Amino acid sequence: MRILNAALCGLVVAAHGFAAAEIQELKIPKGAGGIGFLPLLVMEQQKTIEKYAGQLGNKGLKVTYANLGGPAVVNDALLSGAAHMAPAGPPAFLFLWDRSRDSVQITGIAAMSSLPMYLNTTNPNIKALRDITEKDKMAITAVKVSIPAIIMQMAARKEFGEKETFRYDRYTVGLPHPDGVAAMLSGISEINLHFTSPPFHARELKDPRVRTILATDDVMGGSTTFTMLYTTKKFRDENPLTYKAIVSAVKDAIEYINKEKRGAAQIYFDSIGGKGETIEEIMTTLSDPKNVITMVPQNTLKYAQFMYDIGSLKHRATSWKELFFPEVHDLPGN
Repeated sequence: MRILNAALCGLVVAAHGFAAAEIQELKIPKGAGGIGFLPLLVMEQQKTIEKYAGQLGNKGLKVTYANLGGPAVVNDALLSGAAHMAPAGPPAFLFLWDRSRDSVQITGIAAMSSLPMYLNTTNPNIKALRDITEKDKMAITAVKVSIPAIIMQMAARKEFGEKETFRYDRYTVGLPHPDGVAAMLSGISEINLHFTSPPFHARELKDPRVRTILATDDVMGGSTTFTMLYTTKKFRDENPLTYKAIVSAVKDAIEYINKEKRGAAQIYFDSIGGKGETIEEIMTTLSDPKNVITMVPQNTLKYAQFMYDIGSLKHRATSWKELFFPEVHDLPGN
């Protein structure tokens, strides 16, 4: 019995030491804005990471949510150590996944949303992609590494052939969604196209000059992950309790959004300072069956294989599970 008690005491001491070794301040960017990042806003407002971390033994964890957005910006924050994880679309993640295979091994935590994005324009002469000329400029969240950038490459390759894959890259300008809306609707900017997401898409369509000429679902052949979270293997290995808390918090936030849409809409409304959309408009966006808040990765492998085929990635993924840590492998992803 004395030996057993001593062993148990040793386990308790070891457990306390293990928790104490975990990170004490967690830094998370909020992303580019929009409904796709709503799980982060819910996690921030409800302090769910802190709750689960405390239950698991990492008590007193401080979680800081930074107003950083755009795929290139959050990737830089993750690589520099200014953030411990990054929220963005699959293409931005895949660039880091590919380049970190032999180093920090950046891997997906979970998806957060599957939403279509829409290419809108104020130019009455643009009725299809082939109508875009050198005089036109398109706002996207990040040049080369964002969902719109890859979608435009897919569309160009399909319509004009392999040699024209990067045809539209030269027309793109990197801007956060709110800035893209303002630039296109101002009428004084060179930007007359904006590839954007809900609810910014609906805001633009209120202007009678705006028309939609393409949606990501058209190109991808169905629902596709819009936002996801990713981090390094090193962070996950060194902070197993905190990592488990993060996964539980994402699951909690997504369940809350799907069950309590009005409460979630209020959180989003408060986050934008009560400007841009009404509660009812946000509710409409959340109730649209095309806009899905989910942890399940969708069409992520399709992005990975296309980017490999065009030479943007050096490593070819053969399964979506290669892109995500095991905690979500039981989900029906693709």
